[in-house]
Order: sequence, then structure tokens, then C-alpha cells
Amino acid sequence: MSELKSDIDEMEKTNNYSMNSNIDPKNNEELIIYVQNLLQNVQDKFQCMSEQIIGRIDEMGNRIDDLEKSISDLMQQAGVSEQNIDNDTSVGINSNYF
Repeated sequence: MSELKSDIDEMEKTNNYSMNSNIDPKNNEELIIYVQNLLQNVQDKFQCMSEQIIGRIDEMGNRIDDLEKSISDLMQQAGVSEQNIDNDTSVGINSNYF
């Protein structure tokens, strides 16, 4: 999370620098080039952040898969089958309680 914050801070610094470096375009052509460069910088930063977010989502998915496998292994070690758990939860009221 702190890595994402530092990336955002860096992006803000870059954008502030690029915005302040050419504030006074002399004509329409320079203005167009300035805006294109600014948009390209924003798009590059957005792409970078998107890739980081997707990477973190993939990592989270892998961790969830590992957790599910660990839970399944623990259930097997405890002698609990998934079918028993599914039957108990799908009925809503377990007949063993009555």
C-alpha cells in the first residue's frame, strides 16, 4: 500500500513539474503539443498503476487459492468431509440438533 502511495506522490511531482515547465505556450501548435504530452504522461502513469493493481489482485487470488488448499488439508486431517459440511449448511437447520 505504501508503494502505491509513493507512486502517486511521484506522479504528482512529475505532473507538477511538467505543468510548470511550459506554462506559457506561444501559439496553438505549442499548446496542442503541451496538452498531448500531458495526456501521454497521465496515460502512462494510469497504465503503470493499472498494471500494479492487476498484479496485486492476481497475488491476492493466489493467496486465496493457497488458503483454500490449506483449509481443505486441515479438514482432511480432522476427518471432516466437504460433503458433510455442504449438507449441514444447505439444509439450514441441522437435524442433529433435534
